[in-house]
Amino acid sequence: MHDAAALADALTEAEAKSRLKELAAVLAQANTAYHRDDAPDLTDAEYDALKRENAAIEARFPALKRSDSPSDQVGAPPSDGFAKVTHSQRMLSLSNAFDADDVRDFVAGIRRYLGLSTDTPLAFTAEPKIDGLSLSLRYEDGQLVTAATRGDGAVGENVTANARTITDIPTSLDGAPDILEVRGEVYMSHADFEALNTRQADAGAKTFANPRNAAAGSLRQLDSEITRSRPLKFFAYAWGEVSEPLADTQTGALDRLESIGFQINETTKTCKTAQEMLDHYASIEEARAALGYDIDGVVYKVDDLAFQRRLGMRSTTPRWAIAHKFPAELAWTTLEAIDIQVGRTGAISPVARLTPVTVGGVVVSNATLHNEDYIAGRDANGAPIRDGKDIRVGDFVQVYRAGDVIPKVADVDLSKRPDDAVPYAFPETCPECQSAAIREEGDAVRRCTGGLICPAQAVEKLKHFVSRAAFDIEGLGAKQVEAFYLDGWIREPADIFTLRDRYSQGMHQLKNREGWGEKSAENLFDAIDDKRRIPLARLIFGLGIRHVGEVAAADLARHYTSWTALAETVDASAEAAQAHLRAEELILAERKQAADEGRRANLQAQRDMAWANTPEEAKTAWEDLIGIDGIGATVAVSLVTTLKQRRERDSIERLIAHLDIQAPEARASESPVAGQTIVFTGSLEKMTRAEAKARAESLGAKVSGSVSAKTDIVVAGPGAGSKEKKARELGVRLLDEDQWLDLIGDG
Repeated sequence: MHDAAALADALTEAEAKSRLKELAAVLAQANTAYHRDDAPDLTDAEYDALKRENAAIEARFPALKRSDSPSDQVGAPPSDGFAKVTHSQRMLSLSNAFDADDVRDFVAGIRRYLGLSTDTPLAFTAEPKIDGLSLSLRYEDGQLVTAATRGDGAVGENVTANARTITDIPTSLDGAPDILEVRGEVYMSHADFEALNTRQADAGAKTFANPRNAAAGSLRQLDSEITRSRPLKFFAYAWGEVSEPLADTQTGALDRLESIGFQINETTKTCKTAQEMLDHYASIEEARAALGYDIDGVVYKVDDLAFQRRLGMRSTTPRWAIAHKFPAELAWTTLEAIDIQVGRTGAISPVARLTPVTVGGVVVSNATLHNEDYIAGRDANGAPIRDGKDIRVGDFVQVYRAGDVIPKVADVDLSKRPDDAVPYAFPETCPECQSAAIREEGDAVRRCTGGLICPAQAVEKLKHFVSRAAFDIEGLGAKQVEAFYLDGWIREPADIFTLRDRYSQGMHQLKNREGWGEKSAENLFDAIDDKRRIPLARLIFGLGIRHVGEVAAADLARHYTSWTALAETVDASAEAAQAHLRAEELILAERKQAADEGRRANLQAQRDMAWANTPEEAKTAWEDLIGIDGIGATVAVSLVTTLKQRRERDSIERLIAHLDIQAPEARASESPVAGQTIVFTGSLEKMTRAEAKARAESLGAKVSGSVSAKTDIVVAGPGAGSKEKKARELGVRLLDEDQWLDLIGDG
């Protein structure tokens, strides 16, 4: 069975971008329906499949991660029907593992982050992931004072009166810390669920789709007597604020919670290796049906709480825990047609039109086919996938479930292939503008060469510009952009900011369009004006430059702080970028000339000469650009290529004339290294490189991968080589690890 990670590997960047946008919208709605309204529009399994797909794509294309990524969302805003409770510590979600390799990678990543060798003991707990409603219980001096749902992670709903009616939740504790926040899951057993639905049906009342919905709906009743009548249960598995430590380990803390009156899941086990974790996962999955309550996976946590503290948190998930979800499902149907779509970067993307099929309760009729290699049954390197089976119109295909957005075609049943089915001929011209569609060396997709003359690319770029993570102009969404483009009102981003003037001059009669009036027109213009003041990162991302996703845009904005500084560096590095591209071409040529040593030596000399003849100013600018942590040559070349195209640059400059671009807010401005550029080189002995980078960035510093005249500090450990030498040549401040820790107050 093809998993989400394998399918994501076959996506083009344009496909990934489009899919992440769809997933963000669908999952945001699903979160609201599930967490706030108790009226889910996706089943739990469908939701899991969507989250799995989103995570796999983000892992494959980290630079494309959206600011509204479902990976960064925790729950949903609380309902207005309840008082609000601000959690003293955020209630985080968990990152996901989808297969055994993900679990092994999780364990290996923990060891790398902590700097532990493979023979150093490292224990994990493994416990069922209960499919219920998250709840936080706050006790002061042994008395339950508040109970709150997760909400959006920061603010939840006050359901204290309802929680007091659940027999598994003690209202007073003996031997507990003075302040103790216990976190766990409210759930309903299968037997109690069936009995409740029987009673509901007999009374002519609403029945529930599954135990989770029943538990959530019961806990979130405005009348606590209704909650009291519902058979709710509670498992404790974590804690928030505590006035004193519960124990030194996760296992010990769970034992402590059990000793003071909480129900702890009896199948929780301490494991010493990834294989033990996987074995326990298999045993839980096998026993799943007999547990008597719903689970949707297994949660692994680092057992040592000191290690948990060192590992710390990401924005919405802890580094020290992961949820190993149970697998999604597949379905079979007929491929009726293959359509071609053109993305904003010109990517030619094939889409499967399917005979509608129900997959896990959702009817799907479209699926992505990724690219021409995927259709032909090979990967980007020419190796066979699906045992080399190609995909043809008329085939009986296996569809990977992904809810109600476009799923994936995973396999083909050759025994049911029609006799008249022919191999699919991938188009070599753009269906929108008939320009040549070419496939460059090393690229997985064909791209239309029409550029701005291609209406599909122009419209998609404009849609991207107004998207939520970019300019996010209220009232100007994808549909409005399409309509305004077709009418000739908007052809480039700068046109958006001249709409009011043209409207006032009578050039456009927006108020006469269907669905628009004078007030709605003014509202749109006001919304546009609100976005004239825009953060630099949003501007960079909104330009839709290939390979420059939200993360890369934020990295560039933090490093350069102004559009002028970024543009000047890009301009200055143009010759170096060309030399880099020339070197890449020669490297490819060298590989093809592997049998001819003389030819290879000549190509090597040409490559060295291309760089040697590059002006020092261009080299310095290029090294500064690619030295930004997270920005590599691919992103840098794309930036240079885009900004050096006259038509693109003129369009950008026309846009910038209408904007007030805001520099990023400095983080941790009180720290001694805020705003400074730091380079770590050599071996670090008291923390791993990942810890050092995370700590420096938390203090507002910029971490770079190369030393230049703009570097402020080089932290050199044992084994430091060329970077330390260059720092001495440039007179950059050099610190050893102890001096660095003293400087930032961690010594």
